[in-house]
Amino acid sequence: MKFKDAPEYVPTDPNSKGGPRNGHYAALDPNFAAARAGAEAIMDTLWKADDWETFRNNWKGESPLPEGTPKPGVDVEASYIKVPARDGHEIELKILKSAKSAKSAATADDTIVVLRMHGGGWAIGWHDTEVIENLHAASHPNVVLASIDYRLAPEHPFPTPLHDCIDAFQWVKANAREALHANPEKIVLLGGSAGSGLSLALALHARDHNISGIIALALDWPTGAHPKFFPELRERFGYELESYVQVPNGVVTGALVMEFFLDAYTPNVQHDVRHSPLLADTFAGLPPAFLQIAGFDTLRDEGVAVAEKLQRGGVPTEVHIYQGLPHCFSMLFTDLPQANDYQARQNAFLEKTIKLANAT
Repeated sequence: MKFKDAPEYVPTDPNSKGGPRNGHYAALDPNFAAARAGAEAIMDTLWKADDWETFRNNWKGESPLPEGTPKPGVDVEASYIKVPARDGHEIELKILKSAKSAKSAATADDTIVVLRMHGGGWAIGWHDTEVIENLHAASHPNVVLASIDYRLAPEHPFPTPLHDCIDAFQWVKANAREALHANPEKIVLLGGSAGSGLSLALALHARDHNISGIIALALDWPTGAHPKFFPELRERFGYELESYVQVPNGVVTGALVMEFFLDAYTPNVQHDVRHSPLLADTFAGLPPAFLQIAGFDTLRDEGVAVAEKLQRGGVPTEVHIYQGLPHCFSMLFTDLPQANDYQARQNAFLEKTIKLANAT
């Protein structure tokens, strides 16, 4: 796969220290610094593809699950269903449930749906992109996790991936009790990277159309806006959006990497909050949110801006920023202590959300 010669939407500055508020988060973690060269070599092999099918398959390699991860087929059971999209396409959902759920005291009323929107730049990725997180979430007896196999760019550019997520959400709302044995008014949106941007856009859609049911957002290394609109976002809201320049090569992400994916997802991009949620006037009215952000990540400042916008809108927001670590570090460097912290914090947020949802 080929990149542009230079970024189109942001400047380049090899001496950039980032902005005064967020730049310090890029100082490399020593353990990651020691492993960086090896990780970059692996990333280089993944990009060696002449077509999208090969490229997507390159990213589907399986790695051993870290110790303590619930085991598929033992602790967590999987099934698949197809649900209708607005254009007649059938969207596949992968359903994960605890193997203990049938024997637990959990009822449909106190079982929540975790609706997963995977990462992958809107153009790659699949149900198991965040397999570790999914297995942890689904191992809880009060959780049913539904992963959305939304259609991918460039074959299916914006807004099709978002439409698939909205349509899957609407199906879950209508069928949760009978099909999932879960409560349609207790849905958590769980998104990673591009999936976080889709989760935010879905949450805004539900808010603006008075659709109930979403009780929390869990957003990992979120995307917030197309970089074409960074100047407007700085002027309107005062966001510090310098990480594209400070971290132009962030192992997984990078300025050219992101523009490659964005050009696939939003060719001839136009001003639209549905692909750039930070353009929304406010995030007021969204449910409580939980964000995890990597400090050495091209997307870092978008994640911080999302957190700021949530907080300015009065949304209860929990934020964790991991200094000096790259995008998706919890999947790539599972032996780092911060990877354990990352997963433990996500588990704790989900547990807290379940308790609050079932307190009344």
